[in-house]
Amino acid sequence: MTGRLKEQTTDAPAEGERIELAIGGMTCAACAQRVEKKLNKIDGVTAHVNYATEKAWISGGADDVREDFVSQLITTVEKAGYTAERPPQSGVGQESDGSRRDMRSLRLRLIIASVLSVPVVLWAMVPASQFDYWAWASLALTAPVVLWAGWPFHRAAALSARSGTATMDTLISIGTLAALGWSLYAMLFGAAGDPQLRHEFVLFDTPIWAGGGTHGAGHVYFEVAAAVTAFLLLGRYLEKRAKSQAGQALRSLLNLGAKEVTLMRGGQEVQAPASSLAVGDEFVVRPGEKIATDGTVLSGASAVDMSMLTGESVPVQVAEGDAVVGATVNASGRLLIRADRVGGDTQLAQMAKLVEKAQSGKAAVQRLADRVSGVFVPAVLLLALITLIGWLVLGASGEAAFTAAVAVLIIACPCALGLATPTALLVGTGRGAQRGILIKGPEVLESSRRLDAVLLDKTGTVTTGAMHMNALHVAEGFSEPEVLRLAGALESYSEHPVARAVTNAAREAHGSRAGTLPAVEAFTNHEGHGVSGEVLGADGAARRVMVGRRALIESQGMGIPAGIGQLAAAAEAGGSTPVLVTVDGVLAGVAIVADAVKPTSAEAVSQLKAQGVRVLLLTGDNEGAARRVADEVGIDEVLAEAMPQDKVAAIRRLQSEGSRVAMVGDGVNDAAALAQADLGVAMGTGTDVAIDAADITIIRGDLRSVGESLKLARRTLRTIRENLFWAFLYNTAALPLAALGLLSPMLAGAAMVLSSLSVVANSLRLRRFSAV
Repeated sequence: MTGRLKEQTTDAPAEGERIELAIGGMTCAACAQRVEKKLNKIDGVTAHVNYATEKAWISGGADDVREDFVSQLITTVEKAGYTAERPPQSGVGQESDGSRRDMRSLRLRLIIASVLSVPVVLWAMVPASQFDYWAWASLALTAPVVLWAGWPFHRAAALSARSGTATMDTLISIGTLAALGWSLYAMLFGAAGDPQLRHEFVLFDTPIWAGGGTHGAGHVYFEVAAAVTAFLLLGRYLEKRAKSQAGQALRSLLNLGAKEVTLMRGGQEVQAPASSLAVGDEFVVRPGEKIATDGTVLSGASAVDMSMLTGESVPVQVAEGDAVVGATVNASGRLLIRADRVGGDTQLAQMAKLVEKAQSGKAAVQRLADRVSGVFVPAVLLLALITLIGWLVLGASGEAAFTAAVAVLIIACPCALGLATPTALLVGTGRGAQRGILIKGPEVLESSRRLDAVLLDKTGTVTTGAMHMNALHVAEGFSEPEVLRLAGALESYSEHPVARAVTNAAREAHGSRAGTLPAVEAFTNHEGHGVSGEVLGADGAARRVMVGRRALIESQGMGIPAGIGQLAAAAEAGGSTPVLVTVDGVLAGVAIVADAVKPTSAEAVSQLKAQGVRVLLLTGDNEGAARRVADEVGIDEVLAEAMPQDKVAAIRRLQSEGSRVAMVGDGVNDAAALAQADLGVAMGTGTDVAIDAADITIIRGDLRSVGESLKLARRTLRTIRENLFWAFLYNTAALPLAALGLLSPMLAGAAMVLSSLSVVANSLRLRRFSAV
C-alpha cells in the first residue's frame, strides 16, 4: 500500500529533461488548453501550459533537448496562433519578452479605446449632448475601438473557430461585432422601418444616404460595442498586471542574489559580475556583502544572516570547512569562499525552480473547473441563440431580443474560472518561498486539508542534529586514540548525525576539525544499525572495524562485556546514544553521543496540537533518548529503535486506521517514510534524497515552520475553493438575469471584468499570510 498522495496523478510534466517555453498571445485559460493539446499531439511529448504564468513545460525522451526539436515545439505553438520563445537561463520566475510586449500592446489599445469610448457613451446616455448626425460620429469612433483595439479578441476567436473550438474570446467577439453590426444596420435602414428614425445624410447640400439618425439612439448600440471592448481591455490589462504582482514573490526571491563578486586571482582581488563565477573559483566576502554563490569557507569566521532566504532572524556562525548559501549576507568577519555550485545549480535557483514547478500544476478542484469550462462556451452560444429566438417568439421587439442575447454572450465569459487556481498558487507558493517554505505542487494542498497525524523524526528535526561525542570508553587492550581514529575514519563515510559526531571528535583529536583520517575500503552501511569496513591501523595493517548499535554487534556473534554493557545502559537511561566499536571482531569500546533539543521544538509541537493534529515521535534512537526528548517537547506517543522499514510500517498502520499522515524528517533513513506518508515534509538542513522524497521542504531548521506550512497550504487551498465558488456563482446567477433582459450588455461587460478582478484580489490577500 502506498500513501494516497503518491497514488494521485498530476498534470505537471514528468521528471527528467524538461523544456520551458514562454507563451505569448494567450487571452484565457482555454487558450492554454488549446496550446497544451497541440503540443501533446507530438509523439512522445507530455506538455503542460499554465495561463497564469504564461509558460509551457514539455517533457519527453532524452533527445528532446535537441535544438531542432525545440524549433518543432515553437513552430507548433505558432501554428496554433500564439508566440513561443525560450526564456534565458536566468529566466526562472521572470517575465518573458513576449509577456512584456503583450502588456505594452494592451496598454496602448486600452488608452485609445478609453479615449474614443467616452464621447460615444456620453452621446448615447445624455440626450442633451446629442447633435445632428451624432450617430455617424459614434460609428466613426466605435469602429476603431471594436475592430482595432478589440482585435486580440477577434483574432483569438478566429483561431478557435479554425480549430473547431469556442472560447470566451468567441463570446466577446460575437457580442461586440453583433452590437456594431446591428447599430450600423439600424442607421442604414432604420429600426423596424420607422421613417421617423431615418434622415438624410447630406454632403455639400446633396442627400447621399438615408439612414437612422438623431432620434434612433434607442436602437443603436455603439456605446455597448465601444464600452464593452474598453471594459474588457481594462480587465485584461488589470488581470495581466495582477498576475505579474502575484509572481512578484518569486522574482524577489531571485533578485536576492549578489550582482558583483570579489574574485581571488593570482593572490589579487578582482571585481567581476557574479554571473561569471565558475565552480572552484575562490572569492572574498567582506562584512555587509552578500555571498555570491553556494560554497565552502576556506578561511575566516563570521555570522551569516540567512533571513532573506529562510526567514530565520538569528545569524548562523560559520568557520573554516562550513558550507554557505548564496544570497545570504556576511554580517561580521571577512570570509574566503570556494564556489561549489553556480547558476542554476545553487540553492536559490533550485528553490525558484521548485516554486515555479509548484505553480505549474492544477489542484483537483481546478481540473473539475477545466472540464466545466470545456463545455461552458458552446452551451452559452446555444443559450444566447435560444434567448434571441425565445424573445422573438414571445412577441418582443428585435431590439429587446438582440439586447438580451448580447448580454448573455458578454456576461458568460469564464475568465474567473481560469484564474481561480493559478493566481492563488502563484501568490501562495511565492509567499511560502519568502517564509522559507517550498511547496511542490497543488496536490500537496489537497493532502494538507484533512491531515490528523504528524510523525516527527527526532535527530535533526526535533533536536539540533549537531550531535557531540561526550565520552569514549575503551576495553582493555585498546588505546583511546586508536579506537577513536578507526571509528572516526569509518564513520566519515556515513551521513548520519551520530556518525558526524564521532568523525568530528576524531578529527579534533588529531589537531584539526578538518584533520586527515585514514581511507576506508569495503565500506558497508547496515541500514538503521551501523556501518562496517576495513581501515588501516596505526601499524599500517588493515583492520576490520564495525561501529553501530548493540543489535548489530550481537548479530555478528560478538559478546558484550558486562562493563561496556553497563556503560551503554547508563547512557541510554540518561537520554544519550551509545555507539559500540569493534576491531577485528573484538569489542573495542563504546562512544557516548548526545544532542540537544532545538529551542523552538516544544512551541512547534504545541502549535501542531492546537491545529488538532496528533503528534508522534519516530526515531531509530534508543528508548531512553527518545523518551527524554519526547518529555521535553510535550509528545506523548513514541516509537523508538525504529528501522526505516519500521517507520514505513508505522505510517501504513495509521493510514489503515483512516488517518491522513504527515512525516517530518531530514535523513536518508527517512526517505521511504516521507514517500509513504500522505504528506512528506523535509527539513532543508537534511539530505538531498530526503528533500527529493518530500512534498514540502522547510529551508530553515525551525520545526515551527511545519505548522506554518500546513496553515499556508490550507489557506491557499481555501482561497482556491473560494475563488472557484464565487466564479461559478457569478456565472450561475448572472446568466439568467441576462437572458431575462434584466442586465444590459454594457453592465454585463463591467460585471464580467469585476468578477475576474475579485478572484485575483482574493488571491493577493495571501501575500499578507502570517502564521501568527
